[in-house]
Amino acid sequence: MSQNIKNYIGVAGMIVALVFAYSYFRYTGAYERSIQPSSFRSFSASGEGKATVVPDVAVFNFTVITEGGKDLAASQKENTDKTNQAVDFVKSKGVEAKDIKTQSFNVSPRYESYNCYAPMTVMSVSAAVGQEIAPVARKCPPPSIVGYTITQSIEVKVRDFSKVGELLSGVVDKGANQVGQLYFKVDDQEKALADARAKAIDQAKRKADEIAAAGGFKKGRLLSIEESGYNPYPYDRYYGMGGDAMMESAKVMSAPAPSIEAGSQEMKVNVYLRYEIE
Repeated sequence: MSQNIKNYIGVAGMIVALVFAYSYFRYTGAYERSIQPSSFRSFSASGEGKATVVPDVAVFNFTVITEGGKDLAASQKENTDKTNQAVDFVKSKGVEAKDIKTQSFNVSPRYESYNCYAPMTVMSVSAAVGQEIAPVARKCPPPSIVGYTITQSIEVKVRDFSKVGELLSGVVDKGANQVGQLYFKVDDQEKALADARAKAIDQAKRKADEIAAAGGFKKGRLLSIEESGYNPYPYDRYYGMGGDAMMESAKVMSAPAPSIEAGSQEMKVNVYLRYEIE
């Protein structure tokens, strides 16, 4: 075999190797892109699952607001004493300490400020004859602290619903200024949510099969799943004793305890399934 033929064969072999390597990398790159979910032709189906539950816990909070003078220690003691009286009352009705929690405690100064932009006018003799009165600028002192407002909020969990109304009225009698954000819930929601989730997924799967059949394509593998849940909103009820409501405080304390019914609640779970189109 001549040297020229050997050279041609060597060059041809190199070309074949380069073509093979190029094809290999093109194929592996295309495969890598194909396994990314975003590159799939896909479709989505949604499902909703519901579970009806009977609440076993009532939750409400009460707030003690004290507006005192400059003696912060005295105001804080007054606020603490009233809060402790209300907490002791709650405990006396069978609520355990673990179900009573301080939500917030806040101390805010109250300031006296002045209208620095209102000019004072000085009457002059010339004013008597109808001439214009010249305003004189007034110096305004800086705002000064005239007292403190102390606010303390307590959250209470009640497991005996027959005592909820009595507790709402009783804490007001013991010094609470506001009582509200009453709502009912299931203390352990996981079982109900799992039941609702399973129903939602089953519904979404059936819907996906129906979509694929109607569209004339085959449903592929599951690419993603998303979930959103729903919980009932709190039912707010306030017994205010601040401002104008202070005049009605005696009526509130002497009125019969409100009748509270927990009823039942519906928990919902929504799921969104995304499938590959084969």
